[in-house]
Amino acid sequence: MDKLVTVSWLKENGQEKDVRIIDCRFVLGDPEAGRTTYEEGHISEAIYWDLERDLSAPKAAHGGRHPWPSVDEFVRVVEAAGITHETRVVLYDDQNGAMAARAYRLLRYIGHEQVALLNGGYAAWKAVYPLTKEIPRVQRTAYEPRIQAEMLRSMEDVRTNCKNGEALLIDSRAYNRYTGEAETVDPVGGHIPGAVNYDWQHVVNGDGIWKTNEELERHFAQVPRDREVIVYCGSGVTACANLFALEQIGYRNVKLYTGSWSDWISYADNEKKQGAQP
Repeated sequence: MDKLVTVSWLKENGQEKDVRIIDCRFVLGDPEAGRTTYEEGHISEAIYWDLERDLSAPKAAHGGRHPWPSVDEFVRVVEAAGITHETRVVLYDDQNGAMAARAYRLLRYIGHEQVALLNGGYAAWKAVYPLTKEIPRVQRTAYEPRIQAEMLRSMEDVRTNCKNGEALLIDSRAYNRYTGEAETVDPVGGHIPGAVNYDWQHVVNGDGIWKTNEELERHFAQVPRDREVIVYCGSGVTACANLFALEQIGYRNVKLYTGSWSDWISYADNEKKQGAQP
């Protein structure tokens, strides 16, 4: 299964029994907006996954604003959606793929291989095909996870890397948040020492269509392929878009710092760097 599918592919295959469509729409700062818009209209047969209820654990002292859920928590979500290892899962949102990419990363983490993003997301579908308000009923399944622990990195891993510099750190937030000039979400601005900035919004076009492999290769030309790459953002969500893009062009040694900046700053003794330099 291609990791990016078109709306025409989904129109042709979306009714197949082994296909499950997941609506991941969510608006940061307005947590009810995603479900509301889902109920107002969605792709036929799509089930809704909420970023904070389904794709994150409850917030705590550490772990960031959207903590990585436990395996058991997320497997329950997957089972409730009627997904088995043979299911082809297609994910979409209306946030240029960021929320769908988070769900993609979680599914890959538990060992699900047949998963793709809908190129262009909700807007691309709505432009040519009808929507529905009907909420599908699915039969719960049993899902045995095959954990890919090497896909993730912890705060301790990143702290160690700040000392040895073995991996390249990528900060996926907007440049003015990376520098600390205009922090809009977290109480402290800046970045993790050594991190370089690659704003995740540069891997997609304004219409939510992912950039071509050639464009992505030019964009990430300075990212080495012979080093581990650890990617983070504010809370471990939009970083997943950068991870998806990197994997699309053949990077394999890429990891997610799950708690990201909001977790990093929750430890008082972690160094926070401001300005344009890594």
